Amino acid sequence: MNKVVARFADGRMLKGITADFFAGKDLFHVSVATTLAGAKPVEVRTKDLKALFFVKDFVGDRKHVERNEFDPSHPPAGRRIRVVFRDGEVLVGTTTGYQPGRPGFFVVPADASSNIERCYVVAAATQKVSFL
Repeated sequence: MNKVVARFADGRMLKGITADFFAGKDLFHVSVATTLAGAKPVEVRTKDLKALFFVKDFVGDRKHVERNEFDPSHPPAGRRIRVVFRDGEVLVGTTTGYQPGRPGFFVVPADASSNIERCYVVAAATQKVSFL
């Protein structure tokens, strides 16, 4: 089970748990964190997303400011990448799976203290993707 925050291209957001997300699949389910036990999971279409954030917890730290810089004492695995989303948000991190033309790819944030463990970026929601 993975704690996720689904950010939709239209600005909506959904927090919950998923057990059936796989890159390349068109559909997955999220059991919403605030619903009662036994409630039916929400069906999410990957193409409707901006990104799916795999998080450590749902609360996070409101005071934390994401650093889009790599910590020199923790060399990253993968290629350094900068993603600019259509809404202007910027994500800097590393990837081992970005290839133009694919529907999406995973990014691990540069900020080791981020609440985000990894993020599945939907390629159609990006404005620019570049290696650093």
